[in-house]
Amino acid sequence: MKITGKLAVVASLIAGMGAASLAQAHGIWFAQRSNQLALIYGLGGDDLDVIKRQQKVKSVSAYDEQGKEVSTQLTPSGPLLVVNTDNQPAIVAGIMDNGLWSKTADGKWYNKGKDEVPNATISEHTFKYAVHLRRPLDGAMPVLPAQKLQIVPVGKQLPDQMGQPLTVRVLFDGKPAPGAKVQPDLLNDPDSEPLKTGADGTVTIKVRNQGLNVVVAILDTPPSEPAKTNSDEHEATLSFVLQHLPE
Repeated sequence: MKITGKLAVVASLIAGMGAASLAQAHGIWFAQRSNQLALIYGLGGDDLDVIKRQQKVKSVSAYDEQGKEVSTQLTPSGPLLVVNTDNQPAIVAGIMDNGLWSKTADGKWYNKGKDEVPNATISEHTFKYAVHLRRPLDGAMPVLPAQKLQIVPVGKQLPDQMGQPLTVRVLFDGKPAPGAKVQPDLLNDPDSEPLKTGADGTVTIKVRNQGLNVVVAILDTPPSEPAKTNSDEHEATLSFVLQHLPE
């Protein structure tokens, strides 16, 4: 095999590892559970125990159609963390600091930095962000300063039918994030090959579901604690519901 062929194989393997990393990254999003809006932590169809991770949830906030913040709170209710929607917010957002994670060659993950797992092959500080649209907005979606990584629909209206195109812009610190990896459906197709945002931070996907949609984006940045991790992983979701036909 020629050297160029070997390099192509290596590049392909690295790309595959990147896709696998995205597919295996648990996220947070908001979804209706028994007529209540709940904060979910999981991957695909798996809802994991969010109650034991409650201390990692750093904030939950709510906004009206114009992006003005309204009061809300997150309350445990059985196995769920439920959002108070008494003020009828149009947008709900959350942030989780999921801590330091290191992976060893045998595939095991440890909730520690590489300083405590010296044989780690991957070591990262993971942050989770979530934005949920409860109803149509009066205009373009506002940029939420607390959301370090945010998925923002381009334009003033979302599609109303599955299969229609949706252009989104991924922002990091409020600025376009080129090279962010985006998947259109974290719930039902978490193993799909991610698309990458362009220089302007945008990418066009197809709306996957006539129901709950959870779009996910991941961006790796240089480590905030180089002695403990090799990178910071920021994962953001944008969730919204397309209405079904009347019964």
